[in-house]
Amino acid sequence: MRIVLLGAPGSGKGTQAKLIVEQLNIPHISTGDLLRGAIAAKTPLGLAAKEVMDKGDLVSDDIVLGMLKDRVTQADADNGFILDGFPRNVAQAEMLEVLLSELNMSLDHALLIEVDPDEVVARIAKRAEIEGRTDDTEEVVRNRLEVYRQQTAPVADFYKAQNIVTEILGKGSIEDVHHRIKAVLRF
Repeated sequence: MRIVLLGAPGSGKGTQAKLIVEQLNIPHISTGDLLRGAIAAKTPLGLAAKEVMDKGDLVSDDIVLGMLKDRVTQADADNGFILDGFPRNVAQAEMLEVLLSELNMSLDHALLIEVDPDEVVARIAKRAEIEGRTDDTEEVVRNRLEVYRQQTAPVADFYKAQNIVTEILGKGSIEDVHHRIKAVLRF
């Protein structure tokens, strides 16, 4: 099963991805983890990414797609994967679709975890308090939500046009949300 997790920052994507991975025995592919891993391993793409990041710039979509291609073709992804953190915009979704098509793959599900923005702010504030983070102020979180609304939320519409989006109510306990996901994925 090939899945893209969508949702605002603080919607619980990472938490739910870990639970799905345990049950489906497929890899959780986070672009941030891919970048860090490729840099640490000093792969050609990792070195290219490090050079860009050292300048304070964003890593190009081509580099990220190259890393994704390497990752989704590894043996542990034969039965599927969960993408988290990519695609972040419609252009990336289109590039991902081309890449997967070249690999004779397609996405099975795009799960959109829906959470009220005020709930997201409360969740991130709680997480910031627990983790001692000072960068997750309400103002910063609301700005991240606005960036998400403008840039990433349209990705859901892209996948709705392909009829693979399922909206998951992200309210309630972690277990409540996970039960809703399990009902959709049927595992």
